Amino acid sequence: MVAQLLKAELHCHVEGAASPELVRHVGARHGVDLTGLFDEQGAFAWHDFTSFLNAYDRAAAVFRTPEDYRDLTFTYFSSLAAEGAIYGEVFISSDHALASGLSYRDYVEGLAQGIRDAEAATGIVGRMIATGVRHYGPDRILVAAETVANEPHPLVTGFGVAGDERMHHPRDFADAFRIAGEAGLGLTVHAGEFGGPESVRAALDHLGVTRIGHGVRAIEDADLVRRIVEEGIVLELCPGSNVALGLYPAIADHPYRRLQDAGARVTVSSDDPPYFRSSIGAEYGWLSRDLGLSDAALEQATRTSIEAAFVDEPTRSRLLARLPA
Repeated sequence: MVAQLLKAELHCHVEGAASPELVRHVGARHGVDLTGLFDEQGAFAWHDFTSFLNAYDRAAAVFRTPEDYRDLTFTYFSSLAAEGAIYGEVFISSDHALASGLSYRDYVEGLAQGIRDAEAATGIVGRMIATGVRHYGPDRILVAAETVANEPHPLVTGFGVAGDERMHHPRDFADAFRIAGEAGLGLTVHAGEFGGPESVRAALDHLGVTRIGHGVRAIEDADLVRRIVEEGIVLELCPGSNVALGLYPAIADHPYRRLQDAGARVTVSSDDPPYFRSSIGAEYGWLSRDLGLSDAALEQATRTSIEAAFVDEPTRSRLLARLPA
């Protein structure tokens, strides 16, 4: 019973947060053919990582205007608030803006309007993390970093890299992370999901990040776990995603609790929730039911998320003040 707990989320891809209902609604707005995108139950149809990426890209392609993106963030942040979340961050992509035919500025402002409207309606606070796509290559990631540094927005407060972490070495992105860091952005990177613990170590060695997206496979290397604890690195764990994509057979097998017990700073997020039949409330609930986490442990995950959030200090203080003493 975690409905009463205050929650926070650090790891969610904004296009991947679009529900089937919203995708159908926006698709109809633009006359997009969505044949084959949904299964008989109306959920997104996919069966492996490749088909998941294909479904994700098809669904993301329906969003084409600032109004579409406003509807996306308003709907998602409102749903987070309805499950008790007081804060959320979403990954955004200048590459998706380009694919939709929008300028980066119009894309971001559409997303920002939805975040502001959701805060006005529910009190939830939201921020955005601009990302490069790893399998697009280092040059595109460098452009993504330069774009976010040269076109600042008050709600875009972080930079990261997502995509296939098995491609390219983190040192190839060092210049991009340097540019983003010098622009005052918080830094995170996807690693330790499909790439294994060595991808986490390489990210820590070369990118200057304070957070790791996923990072779950660090558990396979005791020395790496000790390093994560000693350096205070925050892990953006997504248990439902890891199970859905086959990293672990069930939540009960997920190493969330082992990482927490080792002293790692762990948080909980939903990644691409409608694809994984998840939500922030479901993630907290699964950890409680299947891993036996106490309310106090889950409250600590929320506190860690706020402490690690890419926000200004006055905002952080206000959010922390909302948590139980």
